[in-house]
Amino acid sequence: MLLPILFFAVLPVVVGVGAFLVTGAVLTALFWSFATVTVSAALAVISVRNPVHAALFLVLTFFSTAAIWLLLKAEFLAIVLILVYVGAVMVLFLFVVMMLDINFDKLREGFRRYMPLGLVVGAVMVAQMGVLLAKSFPVTTAQAIGPVPGTNNTRELGKIMYSDYVFHVQVAAVILFVALIAAVALTLRRRKDVRYNDPAGAVRTRAADRVRIVSVPAVKPAQDPPTQQPS
Repeated sequence: MLLPILFFAVLPVVVGVGAFLVTGAVLTALFWSFATVTVSAALAVISVRNPVHAALFLVLTFFSTAAIWLLLKAEFLAIVLILVYVGAVMVLFLFVVMMLDINFDKLREGFRRYMPLGLVVGAVMVAQMGVLLAKSFPVTTAQAIGPVPGTNNTRELGKIMYSDYVFHVQVAAVILFVALIAAVALTLRRRKDVRYNDPAGAVRTRAADRVRIVSVPAVKPAQDPPTQQPS
């Protein structure tokens, strides 16, 4: 476990120092450092054998991605990424992984056999996305426009969401609420091996239903005759 810690501690520093020596810009060096952590942690997510370690590496990926967004002055997206994905989704993943008794050794069977096909499919997907991005977003030399003085990213985004796109936000909220109710309903299914208490039935119960007086005659039980010992 010491080797991955040293790797994630030393490699970003080396890459950041190298980028600073080449470009002389601090922000560029920070970007390369966080990008190195992001790519390395993402590779560790799909390569480690322990699912809990994979989830923790995914948390590290989210944190480094949020740092890159902070460098791009998108602080709202960075905070949402940490609060929603790290604070809620990843905690849920860890809870499910640690609570469910899943045989991961059985799930890994056939991994080497399907690896060539997976690599081919992944290469095709990367090529398609590369062509699409190259055709749709040509690289230009224009400078990025910084934030307008006296404005705030989060405030402006909130104004747009709750003015121009308020209907879309409400529809998304209703869909998420319905999904939440469906998830709760699916987990409340009755099981045969669990005892349930009916509060309505307990309230309707009468004293006559709980206690029954039975008259049992007082009869002395017959005693067995004594057995004779063999002589």
